[in-house]
Amino acid sequence: MLPGAGLGPLRFRMSPAEVADALQVSEPQELVGGPYGQEDFADGVKVFSDEGELACIALDAVTGPQVLLASFALAGRDPEQAHQFLLDYAAEHGSCLLYTPDDSLALTDLGVLLRTQEVGGVRMSRPVFVKEDWLESEYQRDHLPLEGIPAIDASPWSS
Repeated sequence: MLPGAGLGPLRFRMSPAEVADALQVSEPQELVGGPYGQEDFADGVKVFSDEGELACIALDAVTGPQVLLASFALAGRDPEQAHQFLLDYAAEHGSCLLYTPDDSLALTDLGVLLRTQEVGGVRMSRPVFVKEDWLESEYQRDHLPLEGIPAIDASPWSS
């Protein structure tokens, strides 16, 4: 995790072709489209582009790669346990916290937003990494990605 810059081989502001190259594939498994050009890749990686540049990386709670923060696995955890970890981490490191209307929690200085995802009837933590201006944008922050979460309003991101 590179706060404000990206995750693993992915860097914010990459083109879709650069994202595919970084993930060592020729193309995404699925082009979802939408207002932010969602592309779904193998191994539980979803990316969202804004004006042709990578702006958000969302990892599947089960099939996505695991990301550790201070030796704590962010994906696939009990959401309450994951939220408590983020609260403790923020208190210890002086990180800025932000709650979203869907009860997700973000460490804004790291660009990490912890969403939940339903898997087999169980909710699990799902990390989302966003570039700074998206985390600062209430609309983008509060609507990416919200699979399986009740819609906040009738926006294009509602299910």
